[in-house]
Amino acid sequence: MSGPDAQTKMQFLFALRSRGVTEAAVLEAMEAVDRGLFLRGIFSERAYEDVPLPIACGQTISQPSVVGLMTQALQVNPRDTVLEVGTGSGYQAAILAKLARRVYTVDRHGRLVREARQVFQQMSLSNITSLVGDGSHGMPDQAPFDRDHRHRRCRRSPRPALGAVEGRRHHGGPGGPIGCGPDPDPRPKDRKWAGI
Repeated sequence: MSGPDAQTKMQFLFALRSRGVTEAAVLEAMEAVDRGLFLRGIFSERAYEDVPLPIACGQTISQPSVVGLMTQALQVNPRDTVLEVGTGSGYQAAILAKLARRVYTVDRHGRLVREARQVFQQMSLSNITSLVGDGSHGMPDQAPFDRDHRHRRCRRSPRPALGAVEGRRHHGGPGGPIGCGPDPDPRPKDRKWAGI
């Protein structure tokens, strides 16, 4: 895929803005990353629709507006090191890589990690380290992280993973902040938690 034409890109950015993605740096990152590279077959033609689409291993690539809102909520800075648990297609990691100094991404599906690595290489994104693994305890060997993003199926985080993020750092994932729900919130009150 050669990427979207100017009109498609303009409509894409307008749709993101209308759904609440307003930070200039996030919009620039999303404009720079071709979502079509992370999709296969007939789904690549739908890359710029604001819908989740199927990828390998029974997973989905999140809809762009959700990716934009999650990225915006993380408040990533250029000097940040980010942990992403749930690589999936690699789309979110590629956007984070445009904003952060370093991105570590882990997924339990080796096929997804291999395919994402190929796209990262094609895009010359050398600041992403992608690994196959569980990720439920973070990546203690690489900690601490400035930002921590977990996708839906791994959003409940055990205490060891929380300890891998220093100070007032941001965590988030679709559906709300890590640890949200009816259970008591075990997180320290001095941390800010991002999520939608």
